[in-house]
Amino acid sequence: MTDFSVLYNKHIDHLFAFGSRFTNDREMLKDCIQDVFVKLYTRQTNLAPIDNVDSYLYISLRNRIYDEFRRNVKMTCDEVNDANTQAIVEHEAYCHERIERQQELTEHVEKYFEKLSPRQRQIINLYYIERRKYDDICRIMGINYQSVRNLMHRSICRLREYAREMALAV
Repeated sequence: MTDFSVLYNKHIDHLFAFGSRFTNDREMLKDCIQDVFVKLYTRQTNLAPIDNVDSYLYISLRNRIYDEFRRNVKMTCDEVNDANTQAIVEHEAYCHERIERQQELTEHVEKYFEKLSPRQRQIINLYYIERRKYDDICRIMGINYQSVRNLMHRSICRLREYAREMALAV
């Protein structure tokens, strides 16, 4: 027992300084150091001979501190999960409703789009889907710049008109 006390008194300050590099939590560090020495004392008969006691103590303390960090992180995650379960469920329900609403809107737009003439669908596709500039659309469709602008305007007005009709029908 006196040998163990000498070992403890010889290394405690150095271990505390070493552990301070890993954490600023002094109480946790003291607990970890104590755990290392308790483990060493209670398992001394089961341990293989230790060639370098200093290295053993430093490595044991470092591992114990890491274990404590992992345990604290897991506790924090569990607390967060328990506390926010309802919020997560509500958020998932909100996202599900939003996705359904977005699908409905997409279906409506596709129906409106199908009612347009082929040239109106082409210009909407080129401008909004392919993100072409009016100059590119002129070359692709073989019409002048003002005709592209007029066709785009009529196409948008027609889509709005279909949307109004659908809104009134619902």
